[in-house]
Amino acid sequence: MSSASASGTRPEILRYTAFSADPAGGNPAGVVLDASGLADSEQLAIAAELGYSETAFLTPPPAELADADGRAYTLRFFSPKDEVNFCGHATVATAVALAQHNGGPGDFVFATPAGTVPVTVADVDGELRATLTSVEPHLKDVDPADLDEALGALGWAATDLDPQLPPRIAFAGNDHLVLAAATRARLADLDYDFARLESLMHRLGLTTVQLVWRASAELYHARDPFPVGGVIEDPATGAAAAAFGAYARELGLTGQDSRFVIRQGEDMGRPGTLTVTLRQGDPRVHVAGTAVRIEA
Repeated sequence: MSSASASGTRPEILRYTAFSADPAGGNPAGVVLDASGLADSEQLAIAAELGYSETAFLTPPPAELADADGRAYTLRFFSPKDEVNFCGHATVATAVALAQHNGGPGDFVFATPAGTVPVTVADVDGELRATLTSVEPHLKDVDPADLDEALGALGWAATDLDPQLPPRIAFAGNDHLVLAAATRARLADLDYDFARLESLMHRLGLTTVQLVWRASAELYHARDPFPVGGVIEDPATGAAAAAFGAYARELGLTGQDSRFVIRQGEDMGRPGTLTVTLRQGDPRVHVAGTAVRIEA
């Protein structure tokens, strides 16, 4: 890695994949456990050189989160193109990396640009599994003209949408346009106009477009184009999964105290599993998955 910190030393850059126990699956992320000496431009350069959807950078926490056992941090995320307010898979990867390098499983708390995100890491049958708790989510309607433009960029017709799952913009740290495909075949056939979709997403402030297909009330398949990050498709998107949890709850697709699974990355050859949990009386969404080290 050519980037160096302001002090002239190069930080250690770890590579993890999240939402899979197989290094060949899930969504890879870079993790820098000590980014204290890095300028923003250097963090962006590292993210661009790695080429992953996001790279996570840790620094000491703000005063209000500083704790005695040192398990609170400031956490920022950079795609190859820009900073991202929140990234679920890089949060999961970072929490597992911390558990392995700095004190074992347990509770962590991250101050992110989107807000405070608690994460619990547990050893489940010999695998480290992280559960993040989103910031409070919300939904909003999609302007019909913006929906038409999104469908045009994707090469989809209105009849390709599932009429039971209407389009919405869902937020759980970032805005994601949720579009539900009527068939699994429609979801599998993804060939979109990169520049056209990127332009629309910049105008609407979207991080990904979350394309989903409902296999059952307990299982969804998803794909997430990410042109604003300089990536054609995100293999496993924790932030979008959290946003979709809010979508599923508001539209009554699941109960107020329930759990479902999102499978993502299968069409890319990087399968991953994201478990979404909703809890009665808690407006936030909980997203869980494994993460493992990728050897450089």
